[in-house]
Amino acid sequence: MKALTIGLVLLGIYIVFQSFIAANASKTEKQKYKLISKEENFEIRFYPSATMATIYSNATDYKGLANNGFRKLARYIFGGNEQKQSISMTAPVRMNMSEKGSTMSFVMPSKFNQSALPVPNDKSIIIEQSKPVYVASISFPGYASDAKIKLKKEQLVQILNDKHIKIIGEYSFLGYNAPYQFIGRTNEIIIPIEWKE
Repeated sequence: MKALTIGLVLLGIYIVFQSFIAANASKTEKQKYKLISKEENFEIRFYPSATMATIYSNATDYKGLANNGFRKLARYIFGGNEQKQSISMTAPVRMNMSEKGSTMSFVMPSKFNQSALPVPNDKSIIIEQSKPVYVASISFPGYASDAKIKLKKEQLVQILNDKHIKIIGEYSFLGYNAPYQFIGRTNEIIIPIEWKE
């Protein structure tokens, strides 16, 4: 009976903690985009230019890039810069992976532009401006893995091919949640496309 009571208390604490994490995630500033078209299993979006902090890596897969890249960029926004200034976390974290190497980017809060951001202590972090782009997007829940990312990318490529939408660049993986958020996780694959409104 005592073990059951302890178990129920722990379960209650876990549910409250996960609800708190999910609520905070919903308040996190997200990269702005314009929804162009919402289809049954994918979207067309327009992303305007955004300021990003980016690291380049020799990693060729999700796991290799995620661990090292996230630590470096998190250190920068938590005060690892010449001004010792904290920068709010935004979503999503962007990853581009290939056999030639990878990048990970944190989108900077919209109140900052490229020249207003604090200078990173880690010189491998590059502050850059993304190009405006139309993309196709597909989402999936849960934790990401190389297998899931590959599957969803292939699904999106097939959809675009079937609809005769021209692909003009490499895919990106977008992750929206902290590693310790177990409930309500969102991931996306986006692919740059040729599109005229």
